[in-house]
Amino acid sequence: MRSLGAESDKTFLFSPQYDKISEKEICIINSHAETREHFIAAFVAGGDKNMARKIVITSGKGGVGKTALSCLLAARLAVRGERTIVCDADFSLCNAHLFSGLSDLIVYDAIDAIEGRCRAKQALVQHPLYPNFYLLPAVRSAPERYISPQSLKAVLDSLSPTFDYILIDCPSGADEGFHRAVACADEAILIATPDLMCLTDGDKIAGLLKSYALKDVKLIVNRVRGDLLLQEKSLSPWEISKLLKLPLLGIVPENDRVVKSGLKDPLCCIAPICDTLRGKKAKYYDVTAPFKGVFGGLKKRLRGNL
Repeated sequence: MRSLGAESDKTFLFSPQYDKISEKEICIINSHAETREHFIAAFVAGGDKNMARKIVITSGKGGVGKTALSCLLAARLAVRGERTIVCDADFSLCNAHLFSGLSDLIVYDAIDAIEGRCRAKQALVQHPLYPNFYLLPAVRSAPERYISPQSLKAVLDSLSPTFDYILIDCPSGADEGFHRAVACADEAILIATPDLMCLTDGDKIAGLLKSYALKDVKLIVNRVRGDLLLQEKSLSPWEISKLLKLPLLGIVPENDRVVKSGLKDPLCCIAPICDTLRGKKAKYYDVTAPFKGVFGGLKKRLRGNL
């Protein structure tokens, strides 16, 4: 029996959104008072000013660095004093727990919270190096039909009042997983790399993002090679921004340190991106600086011969 929307929740009970929620989702939401309260508030009030900023990190194709950048951004925001969650919304190819190095600390995950086996806060994993960085992992596979946008949104909304940012690591492509992740967000960041296939797919994703009622959609260009930019053998981040018709949020260079050190040694290029997210003025990271001057020119020639 549907119990969500009691006498005190008549506004929600007679709203159009109420009929769109399945019986299974109603049972899950009713099982947790905090989830139920924030779920109703999100639909009736249209959001809360004290809620966390929910930002989906997405791309057209896989392998562009969504998960790595989600974790790196969260770590840098955590250092700035912002309580941040990375939600792994890729329920089929989940790996945020691997990059963040939190695999051994996981007890519950997002599926457990969605299906009512634990409270949402119990599924969070706090990072030992960054106390303000929490991961909502997804390490157990589950049939797609059990994971709806409404149930995932209910979990995130229950966590939202006590956090500043929720970064949603979105699955690649434009299938059901993409739409589920985007439906839970208020803002979006599209990750692109300077190659034709990524830009072609990214243009399609940018069009889909614009069809949602998102407050803001921005672009991060990842794996930019400064030596190729100086030789004019690669599209610049500003040209990519113009092609995709999205404002440029930040630039991340091609860097082997990401693979070698993960979160133990966060890249300095992430700092200006976080500052811009927080509403501060920051310059774009100069990816060409290491290839300028005498030694930079030598480095550029050596790299070009590899």
